[in-house]
Amino acid sequence: MPKPQPALDLMEFIETQILPQYAQFDKAHNLEHVTRVIRSSLDLASRTGADVDMVYAIAAYHDLGMSGPRAIHHLTGGKILIQDARLRRWFTAEQMKIMKEAVEDHRASASRAPRSLYGKIVAEADRDIVPGQVFRRTVQFGLNNYPELDKEHHWLRFREHMEQKYSVHGYIRLWIPGSPNEEKLKELRDVIANEKALREQFEKYYAEESKAQ
Repeated sequence: MPKPQPALDLMEFIETQILPQYAQFDKAHNLEHVTRVIRSSLDLASRTGADVDMVYAIAAYHDLGMSGPRAIHHLTGGKILIQDARLRRWFTAEQMKIMKEAVEDHRASASRAPRSLYGKIVAEADRDIVPGQVFRRTVQFGLNNYPELDKEHHWLRFREHMEQKYSVHGYIRLWIPGSPNEEKLKELRDVIANEKALREQFEKYYAEESKAQ
């Protein structure tokens, strides 16, 4: 049985008016990233029975707040969504409120659980826990935001981020039981627990991304 798809006119609006905005963001929050989050969100929607149109729009808007300060991008993104009157063509005021809260709740470092299933879906999809992607995005972020650092200091920042966010002691939380992220997070933690293996991953992606700068 085919999975439900978002309404065609909503998809056209999102693809022409919203997704192109991601071209202005850093490599860790670009069009490739939001496309993966949309794809993962729709997969989780089919598993949970959530409204596909809502899930699609939430995923598309989730990082638009990167147009402002990164530390509050989840809050800024919620404001952008709720203030976009064009969305009223497809969604009620109550749906818009849930969607706004979902964008606000997607951030991995949030201290509490998302307020709704929709927040849990986009938060889970945003985790994007493919080990290679996690390593690459972390290196990309460091090179883009801390160009003054030398290689060794980039390594220290990389290692600290992995420990603080993804290790068994890290702050990352998964919200959808049985999601594909569970196995991927285990794979990632196995590498983090082995500093030699972690350094090898850093060296690989640092070399690739340094050439691309």
